[in-house]
Amino acid sequence: MYTRDNNTCEEFENVIKDLTINPTVQKMKEFRQHYNTSCYEHCLNVAFYSYLIAKKLNLDYKAIARGAMLHDLFLYDWRHSKKALKLKKFHAFIHPEIALKNSLKLFNLNEKEKDIIVKHMWPVTPIPPKSIEGFILTFADKYSASIESLDYYRKILSKISSRYYQS
Repeated sequence: MYTRDNNTCEEFENVIKDLTINPTVQKMKEFRQHYNTSCYEHCLNVAFYSYLIAKKLNLDYKAIARGAMLHDLFLYDWRHSKKALKLKKFHAFIHPEIALKNSLKLFNLNEKEKDIIVKHMWPVTPIPPKSIEGFILTFADKYSASIESLDYYRKILSKISSRYYQS
């Protein structure tokens, strides 16, 4: 999804470079997010889409890219049960708080970046983002998750249909 092909991509990469080179952020590559997409790749996709939209609308594209890159910094396999993970709430409700806590251990974030991370699951979580950038990230996150899921199922259906037509 995210492709490196022009000056926009170079600027985007510079905005999040201190995040993406961090060893803890790199560990996100070890955890699946949506089917075959790693948590890192998902966050990178969401960050890039959010960045492009915010840049086009003359919004705070730096805060949104940075918040998006960290929005799922939870570092566990969320497919395990709530009990096995010893979570107080289900993953969908608690991981934004975990991501924010993990992010603050590593980086100095501004208030908008913090809000973007902790509110990204709205409307699943009840309190909406405070900024337009937060809403953009929320929708970019849902869009990216949908694309990642559809890509997985498209590949399965392609395999099934190719077997069907070979028979």
